[in-house]
Amino acid sequence: MSTQPVHRVKTIAEFHAMKGLPSPQHPLISLFDYGSFECSKEINHKNFVFDFYHISIKRSIRATYKYGQNHYDFEDGVMFFIAPNQVFAIEAIEEVASPKSGWVMMIHPDFFWNTSLAKNIKNYEFFDYTVNEALFLSEKEEATLNTIVKNIEQEYHANLDKFSQSIIISQLETLLNYSDRFYQRQFITRKVTNHKVLEQVEKIINDYFDNENTVGLPTVQHIASLMHLSPMYLSSLLKSLTGQTTQQHIHEKLIEKAKVKLATSDLTVSEIAYELGFEHSQSFSKLFKNKTNLSPLEFRSTYN
Repeated sequence: MSTQPVHRVKTIAEFHAMKGLPSPQHPLISLFDYGSFECSKEINHKNFVFDFYHISIKRSIRATYKYGQNHYDFEDGVMFFIAPNQVFAIEAIEEVASPKSGWVMMIHPDFFWNTSLAKNIKNYEFFDYTVNEALFLSEKEEATLNTIVKNIEQEYHANLDKFSQSIIISQLETLLNYSDRFYQRQFITRKVTNHKVLEQVEKIINDYFDNENTVGLPTVQHIASLMHLSPMYLSSLLKSLTGQTTQQHIHEKLIEKAKVKLATSDLTVSEIAYELGFEHSQSFSKLFKNKTNLSPLEFRSTYN
């Protein structure tokens, strides 16, 4: 994806013009019917970056948005979230039999100014999942979200007054909170598949530490890229399964390897730290003490 040129869309009005839509009723927020525009094949093989948030639910999609993971349990509605400055690609495909439907909402960060979402929007991790990890909704879940969007739509098309922003923000927070709940459901209902992900993570970390030619510590980004997932999505998935993020899994495996070396070899702490990928033994000792409440030498002494 990085080798392709990136087309930046700076304003919501620019997006409307690009899609042949009427001008938005508000420069900082827009809500429209997904079926009201076509995905032209001219957008194929292009990368896009928006300077605003993009939230949508789509049915009968006629374009591939790099969604990608195997299969999902619910395929009634596909919901995804794009944050500002997030690169994504679209590939238009042949039309499907049923007409496409759904809605698209775009919100510029300036719309959140002086509201609770100005700070809290960062708490919704799914904005960092990338479009590879869409939310697949059940019919009931989709109906719940569509009801909230109808309320936002009613306010959006009303005459804007001093209450409009706070009412829309309140409804939008409700929408995001339900979306967070439904993502957690997706983690749970795909438990068998997700346990395979956990097994894959364990294997990648083990192989990394067992490979004498690796340099440095394994990173969350490295593991996520091998699994074709975003780092944030992988960490959220693992946390829902085990209570630990990807970074915590890395540290757990590292400490496990370190304990074996301390207990069964005559290597110095510095040598062990180097073999495990640390540039400085002090960093290793600090992490080991933090995780075990013992220094490496204190741990080793328990085996003598």
